[in-house]
Amino acid sequence: MNTSTQITALILLALVAANVPFINQRVLLLGPQRLSKPLVWRLAELVLLYFVVGGVGLALENHAGQIAPQGWEFYAVTGTMFVTLAFPGFVYRYLMHRKH
Repeated sequence: MNTSTQITALILLALVAANVPFINQRVLLLGPQRLSKPLVWRLAELVLLYFVVGGVGLALENHAGQIAPQGWEFYAVTGTMFVTLAFPGFVYRYLMHRKH
């Protein structure tokens, strides 16, 4: 797999992972089905999935060669990007989703 394919796959993984807490009613995709999950659980899952996607990215970077050092700026930017990727799921859950 070449580098551009890895980057594309990582961005798609981040997009899916960022929206899973807002689409799914289960806790961590494994817990029991709930009628409604509190926002605190959704945000906790979002943070956990940020680190999971970051771990996958770190593994891909390690596979490609030497890992570049990252400062706090890297984590601030990637965290902001991950929250931005979660926006469609948030809008669906809290602004558009209607219970009948």
